[in-house]
Amino acid sequence: MNRERTDDETPEGRRVAVRAGLCDGGGSGPVNLETQAPGTGTLSVLETAALLRELTAGLIAVTDFDEALVHLVRIAREAVAGVAWCGFTALRAGEPAGAAASDPALAGLDDLSHGPDSPAMSAIHRREMVLSEDLRREERWPAWTARARELGVRGVISAPVDVDEQVIGAINLYASAAEPLTTRHQLTAMLLAEHAGLLLAAVRGRERQAARADELDAALLGEGVVGQAIGVIMTQRGCPAPEALQVLRSAAASLDIPLREVAERLVVTVSRPRDS
Repeated sequence: MNRERTDDETPEGRRVAVRAGLCDGGGSGPVNLETQAPGTGTLSVLETAALLRELTAGLIAVTDFDEALVHLVRIAREAVAGVAWCGFTALRAGEPAGAAASDPALAGLDDLSHGPDSPAMSAIHRREMVLSEDLRREERWPAWTARARELGVRGVISAPVDVDEQVIGAINLYASAAEPLTTRHQLTAMLLAEHAGLLLAAVRGRERQAARADELDAALLGEGVVGQAIGVIMTQRGCPAPEALQVLRSAAASLDIPLREVAERLVVTVSRPRDS
């Protein structure tokens, strides 16, 4: 996973492949979003809009990647008709970087506990959607397939999800014996993978920003006059340091002056000897 990506392995390259409908296995062949004829195998504009809206609303304010994965699989499971379970497998620099499952009983199918041979890893490595309509006839992932069948899984679709330059993953849709996978599920998996990649990239960005803010807060808490001002506020209000820092920031924003200047004014004020 640390090798240099070719043009068709970049996020944009994969999106072209997804739009082209590349799909490995399962016998139903590739699905082309550009040429798919109208009918039961297609997704309507309203269905597509509803799914994208649900995903966006569920992830737009999340700042933790693992939490985002939990929201993603829950939304996908509830929104996609005929899918019994949903999971997500994530890698960072070729190593496991998180997994989520809509049903805890199936978590082992997504977290690579059965080794590197799984539909998710095949999708990630091949850079295309992987389909197995009937696991009773599947031979590609013996250990994984045996466990999946024990848990009642009949079919699986895994679609690769490009998040950013460090993280890649796969969204996994599982069908039970009563709900076979269809062309609509393949189209939905493509749509989920495309939009989830964009949303998860944004989550990762917010996560990094939050980490930098925490580092800045830690530096401010121990910095000269700002640290002194925070100490004054903590004493006056009986609050913890993070809350005192927020009070200081609010004052700076309200007065439209730098944080350090607010801190200096506060320290000077409390240091002034009172008239007897």
